[in-house]
Amino acid sequence: MRRTDGELILLWTLPLVALIWLSAFLWFPGFTPPMSPGMSAQQVAEFYRDPQNVPSIRYSMVLFNWFCVGLIPILILIAMQIRRMAHRTPIFSYAMIGCISGAPTLFLVANVCWLLAAFRPDRDPGLTQLLNDLAWLTFTTQVPYLIAQSVLVALAIFFDDGPEPVFPKWVAYFNLSAAAAFVPAAFTALVTGGPLAWNGALSFWLKNVTIAVWIVVMTIVLAQAIYRERATAPVPA
Repeated sequence: MRRTDGELILLWTLPLVALIWLSAFLWFPGFTPPMSPGMSAQQVAEFYRDPQNVPSIRYSMVLFNWFCVGLIPILILIAMQIRRMAHRTPIFSYAMIGCISGAPTLFLVANVCWLLAAFRPDRDPGLTQLLNDLAWLTFTTQVPYLIAQSVLVALAIFFDDGPEPVFPKWVAYFNLSAAAAFVPAAFTALVTGGPLAWNGALSFWLKNVTIAVWIVVMTIVLAQAIYRERATAPVPA
């Protein structure tokens, strides 16, 4: 029998990462419902000064930080599976590794800005609004890494010429659909209302639901690929 290795340990952390993401999302009062970009500086300051909101903001952002770190295992595992694919060069796996630090880092920046806004809620309302704007725009508009990762996974699958592909072709089309769903969020900074605003149907709900579905789907296909490889590879002495 095979012993548990690092690859399986990382795989088994993914359900916990999804649970952390869901818990932090529901805990942060600025997401349920999402704050409006049309709020005045005084309204934003009152949100962060509300005694009921302050502890929820602080603790949910601490939890969100762990989700950002938890994204790294799933991205590394995907890069490892891309490296197994039958390509002429390892360029897709290298490009994937290059993108891995992008999305988690940008999520961390947004989390820190929300945390700073709640850290000193008695500061000038204009400064609190600035931190809030910075958090929301970073969280919403910085989707190029997410788009690039999804497109890279799709291209790697399409160019996999092995007799037994690592991922089925439908995973490539799923990733292209996810990339398309992330695109509207890139234009959030151009508007303060409507579906493209940071609280809109396209920039907020479509993007975040897509992230949740992507994590679930990629976790399942990763597990299938890893256990299939372990079942066929020889056991080392």
